[in-house]
Parts: sequence; C-alpha cells; structure tokens
Amino acid sequence: MAGGGGYTRIGIVKEALPAAFWLAAQGITAFVLTYRLPREGWQDGPLVLLQDGQRAMRHIRANAERYRIDPNRIGVMGFSAGGHLCGMLAARSDYRFYPQVDAIDDLSARPDFAALLYPVVSLGPPYDRTTTRRSLVGETPTLEMSEMWSLQTYIKVGCPSIFLVQADDDQVISPEHSRVLDEACREARVPVEYHRFAVGGHGFGIGQSDAPVALWPRLCRLWLTSISVMR
Repeated sequence: MAGGGGYTRIGIVKEALPAAFWLAAQGITAFVLTYRLPREGWQDGPLVLLQDGQRAMRHIRANAERYRIDPNRIGVMGFSAGGHLCGMLAARSDYRFYPQVDAIDDLSARPDFAALLYPVVSLGPPYDRTTTRRSLVGETPTLEMSEMWSLQTYIKVGCPSIFLVQADDDQVISPEHSRVLDEACREARVPVEYHRFAVGGHGFGIGQSDAPVALWPRLCRLWLTSISVMR
C-alpha cells in the first residue's frame, strides 16, 4: 500500500491507512509502505523509492508463512504518486534496483496484481505538470529522462493484471494519465480493468466522496475475486 503526495510527502493517514483497513476488513493482509523520497538527499536519488518497494515485496514473500499469506497472491495498491510507484514495481519487476543484500533478495519482487488509483503515469509533455515529475526529474528534464520514469514505457506482455480508477474532473492529475496506461495495457495485451467516473476529483481515497466514484472499493473487490485473489 503506497500513499500519494507527489514524492514530497506520503499520504498515509488520508489514503494508505484507510485503504489498508478496508482490505483487512475483506480478509486481506495489508502492509503500508513508508518509502524514501527523492529530495531527501539519498545517494541513489529517486531510485530509493523503487528500492524500498522491491525490498518490501521480497520481505513479505520471505515471511509469507509467518504472516499466513499466499506468496503467489501478493499485490500492490497505490494512490497518485504512490500509484506511479506501484505501477513501476509491477512493470519493472525484472530490473534489480539495488545490489543484493541477503538471501531475501533471491526472491521475486513482482507483484501478482496492481490496483492504481488516480496514478501519475507519464512524465513527458503534455502530461508533465505534476509535482511527481518535478520531484523525480526536475524542472527541465530531457525527453529521455522523462520517458525513463514514465510508466507506460515499460508495459509489456507478462505484466500483472491492473485495476485502474480515475475521475474525469481530476484537476491535479489529468485523466489522460489513466487513459494512456489503459491504452498501453491493451496494446501489450496486459489484463486491465479501467473504471472512469465523471465526478470525483483528485484524492478521493476511500469514503471521502458522495459521488459514484465512492463505489470503487466494491468494484475492486469484484476484480480481486475475478482474478482469484479473493475466494
């Protein structure tokens, strides 16, 4: 579980914790990822958030028996910038973002599914007016650098199934981000379920909207059942 915040902060209280509590109520063990941020001065710069995500996936798998979970049914859920992080974990699981530390790093970091809520997808123009872009690649990035951090660049056959939700009146992250990702998934024949809502804005999280977008948790539950995560 990864909250948003444009990679300048992490929306734990508003997004990650409520979603984790909802998953727990469905009988799903949930973990909240407190990932490092690009502007905190880490030696590896923006790579640290992907390092933390991959290490978390491997740690959970290594302790599956302790947590009483199925190591083959471990997914990710992220909101806004957290959606970008979770999407990159899903699409780039075949790339090692840090040197091996111990035997845990022999395990797969690939999520078995990914639920992305109003995610940042592209860092290139014309969708580059986001805090996430500024946090990752600065004010005047090269096109190559923007593409390097754009999620749709890495969507390919074999990526895990994706659940995608966004409102068309989102004034923070253009709904075109989700449309770009949906199109990339369909072109690569990656299973994707994309729910568009006319009203909902940005940051609706769970239970924070009176609009139809508030139905997304039920849709997510049905999706999880359809891909055999829930039984």
